[in-house]
Amino acid sequence: MRLPEERPHSLSPRGLAIAGWTAFVLAGLTFIALAWNVAAHAPVVELDAWVMDWMQRHRVDALTGAMVAVTHANSLAAIGAWSAAFALVLWRMRERYWILTLVAAVAGGMVLNGVLKLAYERARPGGDVLVHLSTFSFPSGHTAAATTFYGVLAAFLVSRYGEPWKRTAFVLAAVLAVATVAFSRIYLGAHYPSDVVAAASSATAWLVVCLATGHALVRRRMARR
Repeated sequence: MRLPEERPHSLSPRGLAIAGWTAFVLAGLTFIALAWNVAAHAPVVELDAWVMDWMQRHRVDALTGAMVAVTHANSLAAIGAWSAAFALVLWRMRERYWILTLVAAVAGGMVLNGVLKLAYERARPGGDVLVHLSTFSFPSGHTAAATTFYGVLAAFLVSRYGEPWKRTAFVLAAVLAVATVAFSRIYLGAHYPSDVVAAASSATAWLVVCLATGHALVRRRMARR
């Protein structure tokens, strides 16, 4: 993980910290709001049911095939494989702290997601679902894994390039990737909309913690030189 002075930044260290912790707070509040609504069977639960019913009645064969491919390419096993490949690249680049950040974000995010599933014990959607799973529904594991993996990947690329348009493209690509995975889970009937939004929110909060910790470790190491 590189120091800020080694590559130009579009924001000052203070600006980056403010942006990161603002994202942490917003993501955390979003998750808390959704978790409360799900636990209390508030109106968001009715909206979830309506969306799932509409989605099941408007499936298109071509899109179904694409969504199956997306969800398999971003399963927990697949994200684990992508993470291992990325870690190998980082190892060859001698980016040890980025490897630690990647492992903490993805593996830790999956542990957090598992704990949250057990805490809320929400049943999977019913009806004409195309994916049958025995685990709990809230929050989505696929979406959480995609958020942490693509989040670390985007953060790493942003740290390597100084051009604002490239950095913006990396972030937007990561957001699009996560959104596509999240949509695939809803489309296939594996999760309610609140499941995937809650997963993205909780994973984003965890991602901010991991990135901030990795950055702090690098700065401390360099300060000792």
